Amino acid sequence: MPSKPASKSTSGTAAKVQVTPAAAGRIQATQAKAGNDTGKGTFPARAQAAAAKNAGGSPSPSPKGKKAL
Repeated sequence: MPSKPASKSTSGTAAKVQVTPAAAGRIQATQAKAGNDTGKGTFPARAQAAAAKNAGGSPSPSPKGKKAL
């Protein structure tokens, strides 16, 4: 009986999947519950920044002296 062909290999590039704010929240919550760091530069923080960018928001605070509307 002939063997099945091997699965196709991607060229080492990841598929572009946009992170949603809900997904970023789940990532951050599970990492925090596990006792892992969720601070600046960590995966949960990067996921949150990507979700904000994808949603059209900004992960940075508003400039000093300016009130958000």
